[in-house]
Amino acid sequence: MAHLLLLLIPLFLYAESSFITQEEYSTQLYHSPRGIGCHLCHGEKGEGKIVAKYKHKNHLKDFKGPPINRLSYAEFYRALTERQRGMPRYFLIEEEIQALYYYLEQKNRPKKKKKKKKRHATK
Repeated sequence: MAHLLLLLIPLFLYAESSFITQEEYSTQLYHSPRGIGCHLCHGEKGEGKIVAKYKHKNHLKDFKGPPINRLSYAEFYRALTERQRGMPRYFLIEEEIQALYYYLEQKNRPKKKKKKKKRHATK
């Protein structure tokens, strides 16, 4: 939890001095960091998805974008800064990586259930 708070501080400061909110910035970045959006290979919530199907040596195969919504920040950072097979190089700055991680944290946060109001029967 402390790591998450440290990650959110720069984003909070950015949001305070910007004309868009932290949520808007992270959403826009996730959908188009450098032309090819993360959602196209990793899904809207980072759950991973099949990008293409192809045949190799007469076997049907899938090219998949792996799930990224359960990675720790260190794993996420490493995946974006080290060369990954099939992954475009984005050359993101640290604040952008933090914003992308924030986006995934927000998308995968459990939704709070609304309490239903009980209706009292009248006589």
